[in-house]
Amino acid sequence: MVSVRPLRVLVLIHRWLSIPLCLLFAMWFASGIVMHYVPFPELTEAERFAGLPVIDVSGVKHSPGEAVAASTLKNVRCVRLWQRSDGPVYLVSAASGMKALHADDLSAADIGSGQVALAIASEHARLRGLNTSAAALAELADYDQWTVPNGLDGHRPLYRIALNDPAGTELYVSSRTGEVVRDTTHGERVWNYLGSVVHWIYPTALRKDWMAWNVTVWWLSLAAVIAALSGLIVGLLRLKRVRDRIVSPYRKWHAWHHWLGLACAVFVMTWIVSGWLSMDHGRLFSTGALTRSEADRIAGMPSWGELTSVPESVSPAAREIEWFAFGDRIYRRIRTGVDAQQLSVAAPASAGPSSSFLQADEVNAAISQVVGGCSSTSAVERDDDYFIASEVAPAPVYRSICGDVWYQIDGASGANLEKLDAQRRTYRWLYRALHTFDLPTLMARPSLRTAMVVVLCTFGVAFSITGVVIAWRRLRLEFR
Repeated sequence: MVSVRPLRVLVLIHRWLSIPLCLLFAMWFASGIVMHYVPFPELTEAERFAGLPVIDVSGVKHSPGEAVAASTLKNVRCVRLWQRSDGPVYLVSAASGMKALHADDLSAADIGSGQVALAIASEHARLRGLNTSAAALAELADYDQWTVPNGLDGHRPLYRIALNDPAGTELYVSSRTGEVVRDTTHGERVWNYLGSVVHWIYPTALRKDWMAWNVTVWWLSLAAVIAALSGLIVGLLRLKRVRDRIVSPYRKWHAWHHWLGLACAVFVMTWIVSGWLSMDHGRLFSTGALTRSEADRIAGMPSWGELTSVPESVSPAAREIEWFAFGDRIYRRIRTGVDAQQLSVAAPASAGPSSSFLQADEVNAAISQVVGGCSSTSAVERDDDYFIASEVAPAPVYRSICGDVWYQIDGASGANLEKLDAQRRTYRWLYRALHTFDLPTLMARPSLRTAMVVVLCTFGVAFSITGVVIAWRRLRLEFR
């Protein structure tokens, strides 16, 4: 039996945390439904690739090795060549940053003109079959509502190009590389104000300061966990047995809140706790990212100076050529479609034949340079609990198991997609599985997964509304 005093403390904690948070609970559940149908705007790989023109190699006057030297970047991991409306461009990437260079004279390829950005965006849109007849430069800005994620930090400021087409499409062009890095439509923007913006507490003024946003949402989410947990304990302790029946001592809205809370208890608690864990960012669990040392050792130290030329003849469908360092080798992949590429070893030149993707033994050799004792490297099956997709749909993702750490490597690009240690594997279940229901069984049955999300979140909304009514009545009583 719990004494009256501790129970009273729990009631007060639940009441005065829930009063300011009840609207937030309702918004989280309702916006979760919206987000399931309309995710936050992004430029998908299919859209990005569709907007790339074919490469005119005749305009390339310098080799990728020369581009690396001209960039002055250290520990270069990747060089990419693609065609822009103002000519072919190299993008040299390293852990310390990236630089875009014109392939004809190796001059800086930053975008300093709105008209150039407009031309790039218009060509991209035209290749995707979008109407560009009324395209216009809208603004140059570091941040707006749809470009606050940190993945775009290396591209700021961004040129926003409004196509003024029926869909209200807007494209964002990087001032650093000239790439189109994001697109939105009017419908996406409207629905996301009802979805991701409120769900993630994403107003531009807060989200552009990552640290302030991170701390704010983490503490709000923790307060929500405490409110839900204290409510669950109080709800269970308030139940009474009367003539072999379990009854609630409450009436009307309080009774609805009590019974709905108990009925939804498992879902509400797991969803709120897993939502809080989405903001972990290394506080309790590892991040799944490689250290710089690990990334350097996987890439190795190949000689970029050996890349003295670009293939004189490539497929007329080639839209992107990339050279990447992996396992002390430099691989060249020529992409002819969003799901098609040709891969070969570019340096040393005699290292092996061409193929479409990396092989398991190549991945195993590279990962073994990072840590010894790797027991196996094999392709991850789609029904695996820890499956993660390659950026090129048919490409395998390889898992190298090295003691307690798993490295998941993209067979198309050699990129490390995820580093899974014991903490990260636990996090996968406590966050992703409980919050997004991304279990293989459900992912193979999208209609069932959608039904679960909608039904459970609808119950959550109903439960939260009873809390809003009770909170409003309590505040009127306190301050009348």
